[in-house]
Amino acid sequence: MTGSFSFQRVFSAACMGMLMFGMVMITLGSILPSLVEKFQLNEVDAGTLTSLLPLGILIGSLLFGPIVDRHSYKYLLVACSILIIAGLEGMAFTSSLFLLHGSLLVIGIGGGAINGGANALVADISGSGANQRRSANLSFLGVFFGVGALGMPLLLGILSQYHSYYQIISVIGLLLLLPVIFFSLITFPRAKQTHSVPLTRSFQLVKDINLVLLGLILFFQSGVEGIVNNWSTLFLVNERNFIQDNALFALSIFVLSLTLTRILLTFLLNHVRSYQVLIISVGCAITGILLIMATSVPYREIIGLVLLGAGLAAGFPVVLGYVGALYPNLSGTAFSLVLVIALGGNILFNLVMGFVSNSYGMRAYPLLLLLCTISLAAILAVTLKRISKNTYI
Repeated sequence: MTGSFSFQRVFSAACMGMLMFGMVMITLGSILPSLVEKFQLNEVDAGTLTSLLPLGILIGSLLFGPIVDRHSYKYLLVACSILIIAGLEGMAFTSSLFLLHGSLLVIGIGGGAINGGANALVADISGSGANQRRSANLSFLGVFFGVGALGMPLLLGILSQYHSYYQIISVIGLLLLLPVIFFSLITFPRAKQTHSVPLTRSFQLVKDINLVLLGLILFFQSGVEGIVNNWSTLFLVNERNFIQDNALFALSIFVLSLTLTRILLTFLLNHVRSYQVLIISVGCAITGILLIMATSVPYREIIGLVLLGAGLAAGFPVVLGYVGALYPNLSGTAFSLVLVIALGGNILFNLVMGFVSNSYGMRAYPLLLLLCTISLAAILAVTLKRISKNTYI
């Protein structure tokens, strides 16, 4: 891939995109009680709202790959940022439930495409050869997701003393025009394909067992992350007798642990083979889950969530680094496929958790986490054995 571009500027653009994705991923959960009150929603209506965002992210993740392989990244980042801005402004000002649904779907499409595009972009500009640098850069990129996810509720909490949630979201949406201007002014790497990517080549990737296995690792990784993000507070309140505020604090500790570990991985992955980091990380995650299950360890839930967050930090950066190295000429399309598989795990295991908790209660929470993580470890072992002949792992 040729073309004169500044690595620092392009990497900064990817980080801005990931920051936006972190913000929009957490926005709905932060203001959902306010939306329920404003639109007089029942549980079914609220459930519909929460399903639209991941549906949009799934669509965006499926679409971005062929777009960046054919047209590179500038148009994708600009167009999807505008979609997010339009969705945020719609969420802020609409009094129509139909338009609110449309706004959330649009935000999800824009966010899903930017998430995939930012990861593929960093993989592309990180060079060929050893995977350590690529994974380290992807890990640092992931830090900005954590900053956005942690910063948005904090910002809403502070400013809501003076302004309504909707006013705050409206201003944040307008401020996102600044990254759009930045994306428009800088030079990105040229597209890797001068013609549209044939569907047959995309289907060949679907049948590539190595790519499917890498996707399955992220399938279980994303499933664990989804269960922790959506069900931890309920588990801690119902099964461990936490008060609501302390349960939310514990969840924030998990996100903070994941974010800080990715900062550490930015340096560690430049000196340690990425597969070794991944193996240690899975062991750390399993240890964290076992601590959550324990009954006689003081502060076990907090320590367990810290270890779990640290253990999950390496999954996406390292696996996406492998994808970028294995499929350099169709990295966008390859990233699309593995991210769609990953989102499928998030959606599926949240549904499974819902059914299981309805039948057996929230005590099933750590058991499902453990089952997913052991499955992840088994698939990881098979995958590393298959691709071990590649020097970049």
